[in-house]
Amino acid sequence: MKELIRSNDPVLLSFVGALLKEAGIEFIVLDTNMSVMEGSIGILPQRILVREGSVDKARVLLTEAGVGDDLEREQKS
Repeated sequence: MKELIRSNDPVLLSFVGALLKEAGIEFIVLDTNMSVMEGSIGILPQRILVREGSVDKARVLLTEAGVGDDLEREQKS
């Protein structure tokens, strides 16, 4: 799994999740329960991950939907 987006904006996360689901791209949202640990103030971001084979398709989809600036940048090793 590769991280696609990291945000503490619930609207953005919901939008991205809806786009991925509609496109048939499997994804998982991590860190959703961290708000309990932090006191529910929304500081800690949640992460959306997709399968490695779906990363390019998901990036194109989200860029076309206007949220490409929010995508996690590829880390060069």
